Amino acid sequence: MNAERTFIPVGIAVLTVSDTRTLADDKSGDTLVARIADAGHLLVDRAIVADDKAAIQAQVQGWTLSEEIDVVITTGGTGFTGRDVTPDALEPLFEKRMDGFSAVFHRISYDKINTSTIQSRATAGLINSTFIFVLPGSPGACKDAWDGILKAQLDYRHMPCNFVEIMPRLDEHLKRGKAQG
Repeated sequence: MNAERTFIPVGIAVLTVSDTRTLADDKSGDTLVARIADAGHLLVDRAIVADDKAAIQAQVQGWTLSEEIDVVITTGGTGFTGRDVTPDALEPLFEKRMDGFSAVFHRISYDKINTSTIQSRATAGLINSTFIFVLPGSPGACKDAWDGILKAQLDYRHMPCNFVEIMPRLDEHLKRGKAQG
């Protein structure tokens, strides 16, 4: 942690993917919302959508067009059942994949649930210069991802590097294209 740097809150949206959960019983979403607030970030929006590729894509793509939202965190739909379609919906939209997120998530998860971690297809990437993190639907997995990865990477004071310091540069390819065109 670099004490010379000032904390910069980022705008975050939380999406729960489930056919059965409501805001009243969404423990995974509640876990993320509480951690976002405790860290000092801004919860810009929160929603629940069914396990449906088109619905997931529409919600996430809409959020990525908002200038207030820097990060979208989804929870649910990362398993192997027929209804688990969140990675299938979002990975084709990734401009860039973040393979390291999945690797680190599984390393942290392995320490807690051993080989059961292989039943998750947690993933991450960029859509419209917005960070997208696709987490399993359990509160424990959301805690592991936030506490073990996202809390530090979404803190500008975290050294040697973090996501916040590169946010202004995520759309360089768009600016460069306009300058050349």
